[in-house]
Amino acid sequence: MRSSDRPSAKNGLAMGRAVVILAALLTAMSMHAAPVSAAGAGAATAPGAMTQTERQARLRAMTPEQRVQFGQRLAAWNALPLSEREERRARYQAWLQLEAGERGTLRALAAQVDAFPPERKQALRAQFDALDDVQRRGWRLGPVLGRDYPGLHPLLAYVSAPQRLPLLARLRSMDAQQRADLAVLAQRTPPQDRQALRSELLSVPPAQVTAWLRGKLDQ
Repeated sequence: MRSSDRPSAKNGLAMGRAVVILAALLTAMSMHAAPVSAAGAGAATAPGAMTQTERQARLRAMTPEQRVQFGQRLAAWNALPLSEREERRARYQAWLQLEAGERGTLRALAAQVDAFPPERKQALRAQFDALDDVQRRGWRLGPVLGRDYPGLHPLLAYVSAPQRLPLLARLRSMDAQQRADLAVLAQRTPPQDRQALRSELLSVPPAQVTAWLRGKLDQ
């Protein structure tokens, strides 16, 4: 029997708290902690990143003062441990891959969080840091997929790079019940068969996803 899509009051409160925690994290990781490339254009591997020629043109267009400031930022970036730089790149990539609406929502929440007293902001960050690695990675996908990520983790954990963005887009287009059913299906599917499951999911027309899920779960 399919469960109701309506969250309980307890789950709603938990979701609201988690979104605020995520907003606090994204404030630090996206708007203030973007990776610095050699030409000041952010992460070189980011979607839609500038070409080398464009980055060089931006560098030439800087005033002497801007170049000094950029040099200081670049030196600070290079001084970070490699693991920290890789972590920040991963966070920034996750931020760029969010839909515009989710980024807007999180920016608004981040503005509210920024007005919190320091001790409350520290408490929120402590709550996020207390989550396990799977939960933290999941919340980087935004408030919609972050809530469902633990169940969908088997499907997303080893997805190939070419499939990742199409799969995330498909998951975001599904409703909560569809994602819940997919999570059950992913858990039932042996690891060696999950690639085929991902490919099949992506091939199903959106209007037929519910019927496809019901058919797979009834097998």
